[in-house]
Amino acid sequence: MRLSIVAAVAENGVIGRDNALPWRLRTDLRRFRALTWGKPLIMGRRNWDSIGRPLPGRETVVLTRDPSFRPDGAHVVHDWDAARERAAALARTMAADEVAVVGGAEIYRLALPETDRLRLTLVHARPEGDVLFPAYDPAAFDETAREPHPAGPDDEHAVTFLDLRRRGGPAPA
Repeated sequence: MRLSIVAAVAENGVIGRDNALPWRLRTDLRRFRALTWGKPLIMGRRNWDSIGRPLPGRETVVLTRDPSFRPDGAHVVHDWDAARERAAALARTMAADEVAVVGGAEIYRLALPETDRLRLTLVHARPEGDVLFPAYDPAAFDETAREPHPAGPDDEHAVTFLDLRRRGGPAPA
C-alpha cells in the first residue's frame, strides 16, 4: 500500500507550536482535505489531541505508547508496524489507493523510509515553533508538481504546494 506524507512545513522546518499549527491557512486546509478524503490517516496521539475528534470521510489510526488511550472514533495501535498494517487494511476496505501519514514529527520520522510520496505545503514564513519536520534526502525524490499560492484573505502566509515521488520505490528498511 502506498504511503504519502501530508505536511505543511515552514521555511525553517517548523510544523507546530504548543500542540497546534503556528499559522492560519485556509488554502492548506482545503488541500489537506482533498488529499486525505476517503483515505485512512496515520497520526500520533498529540496530533489526535490537537484535532480532538475523528475527521469526516476518513478513518484514523492513532499511534501511541499509552496503553490506556482509547478515543472514540479512532483505531489505536502501539507501534509503527501495527499502524501500517491497520491503515493498509482500512485502505483496502475503503477502496483507497494510499494511506496518508499526517504527523506529528515522530510519526513522519517513522514513515519517511517507507514513504512513496511527500505532499508538502511549503509555508513562506519562519514562525517560532517547538516541532520540526524531520530531515530527508531531497535527492531521493523527484518533483512531480509545484503550485505557488499567494496569501488569500484567510491565509496568514503565501504557500507553495510541492509534490514529490520517491525514485525507484521506498527505501529499504
